[in-house]
Amino acid sequence: MNREFIEQYIRQHCSADDYTCTIDESDSHETRFAQNGITQHLAGPKVRIELSVSFGAKRGKSLINQDDEESLAKLIKAVEENAHLAPEDPEHVPSVGPAELPEVQNCSDATQALTPEQMVNIVQKSIDKAKAMDATVSGMCEKHYSTNYMFTKNGFTAVDNRTTFGHSMTLKKGEVETKVSYEAKDFAAFNLDDEFARLASQAEALAHQKPFDAQKIAVILRPPALNELMWYMNWMMNRRQSDEGLTPFTGMLDKKCFGENFSLYSTIMNPEILIPRFNMLGLPSKETSWVERGVLKNMPADRYWAQKVGCEAQFPFNMYIPGEDSSEEQMMKMVPRGLIINRFWYIRPVDMKRGELTGMTRDGVLYFENGIVKHAVNNLRFNEIPHETTQRILALGTSQLSSAYAVVPPILVQDFNFVDKTSF
Repeated sequence: MNREFIEQYIRQHCSADDYTCTIDESDSHETRFAQNGITQHLAGPKVRIELSVSFGAKRGKSLINQDDEESLAKLIKAVEENAHLAPEDPEHVPSVGPAELPEVQNCSDATQALTPEQMVNIVQKSIDKAKAMDATVSGMCEKHYSTNYMFTKNGFTAVDNRTTFGHSMTLKKGEVETKVSYEAKDFAAFNLDDEFARLASQAEALAHQKPFDAQKIAVILRPPALNELMWYMNWMMNRRQSDEGLTPFTGMLDKKCFGENFSLYSTIMNPEILIPRFNMLGLPSKETSWVERGVLKNMPADRYWAQKVGCEAQFPFNMYIPGEDSSEEQMMKMVPRGLIINRFWYIRPVDMKRGELTGMTRDGVLYFENGIVKHAVNNLRFNEIPHETTQRILALGTSQLSSAYAVVPPILVQDFNFVDKTSF
């Protein structure tokens, strides 16, 4: 891949009034395993070249996955024809110009140095540990190195490199099935023994399951569960949709609509998580308070809407929720009874105006009483309004890595609204 050649060719041959080009390169290794055997190893580089052009307010976009001269010529011809045929876009904005970007470290030497042989060894150790439990394990071990390069006719030029490592395992023993997953930019922090111990502990707890009816009850949301719930809330905080009266955040800017002990940031200060230098619109990442001590401070907005209403164009690029120091054991003693939630899935909106979501628990639900875990229970469906959920937080634990893009704490919430029980 020769980025200089691609940029030079497009700048010389593209006749559009304006253009934005992104070049995404990746080199990945993915080792898949199922039922105690390695089933597949995928590896190799990929490239994706996307070109957006405009003639006045008429816009076109096209992409290719080859970087030779003939393919680039076809790309330019196709995208310019698309733009000429398109109607004028009343929300057209010109491409971004030069910008000051944060200096960040998104690459890990340990992740880059990880070999396929080491990945196979990690998988084999996972399988050996499962066999020792008379169980089967399935999952994937993966590493990725990617580069995102963007340039525009108006002078924006920037590159962003990053690494990620991931390892997920689903353990099945008898009727019990549960999963753990790890994702980070730095492989060096990964500990298979710790991950498998967590998996085995979940499986052991789930072996003693009793039926449990849906109801409002206190819950401890472990970091992966809180992470999954809050990304959906981020999307509902969109400035345009709020200004148009379509979300619960209409007219709530600078007002308290979250819990007093809840704050939410995108940060360039935490080296644990990935910090993209810029997003797909060419907006630089910067320290941003979305919610501060319960007050809504900022809302995501695209460049057109930001220009229209006079606010700053910005989007969440990672998630940091400050925690406190309560342990899970202390949280269990703060309420008479409750549930521990590992993760959610199938989260969907029910009522965008109210901000209400529905979804299901997964990977094990534990019932506790008088500060002690008693047994597992069946999975449950919930209906909740996330920003109102934060108003019922009783305690927060220590913030920790829950994905490559998020550091969040476990939280104790009272009266979490479960509406049905599920059989899977």
